[in-house]
Amino acid sequence: MVLLALAILLGLGTWQVKRLYWKEALIADIEERRSASPVPLSDIEAIAKSGGDIEYRTVSLSGTFDHARERHFFATHQGQTGYYIYTPLTLADGRILFVNRGFVPFEMKEPAKRPDGQVAGAVTITGLSRAPLVAKPSSLLPDNDIAKNIFYWKDLAAMASSADIPPDRLVHLFVDADNAPNPGGWPQGGVTLIDLPNNHLQYAITWYGLAAALVIVAGFAYFRNGKAQGE
Repeated sequence: MVLLALAILLGLGTWQVKRLYWKEALIADIEERRSASPVPLSDIEAIAKSGGDIEYRTVSLSGTFDHARERHFFATHQGQTGYYIYTPLTLADGRILFVNRGFVPFEMKEPAKRPDGQVAGAVTITGLSRAPLVAKPSSLLPDNDIAKNIFYWKDLAAMASSADIPPDRLVHLFVDADNAPNPGGWPQGGVTLIDLPNNHLQYAITWYGLAAALVIVAGFAYFRNGKAQGE
């Protein structure tokens, strides 16, 4: 029983070490993507088409915003409650892509409260590409409130449908705009959250520590039992 328990504890510790190496490589890869020079949207689409990972890749694209059809994603930013503003960007080829322009406070949800930020004409956006979700990430999340234009998870199909964007014109990814300031200060860009906890070293030390403790306790019990039998 002691040997079995020891094997399990050592196995768990080794598994956490492997997870540590994997997580460190993932964090380094994401940081490299974020710091890379922007690439055209066509490069991102080619990666997606080949089955590659497009998350957090720096991209640059141009088009015209359709502010009348912006969608509002419930969010918090720097302790404030509000919304991320997802605005359709019409590209030169007529296709449409949702850009997360950034955060606005709760009371500035309506575009009329931030008229300076409703940029007209052609714009060039630099940001991070984001893959769409295939399903609601958690049953604890509320359903999207289409009637009130409030989204609790990024359902690209529902966002497009509610904004009357034809499926054949929709680009199947998002772009999170960088922190370049918008006129009037709103929305505030650069809101992409990258939260990758890396506690695997702590977990590995815990499992290995338990294995060492088991050896000490088992050894103590063995020698004590042997001593008792000798007496």
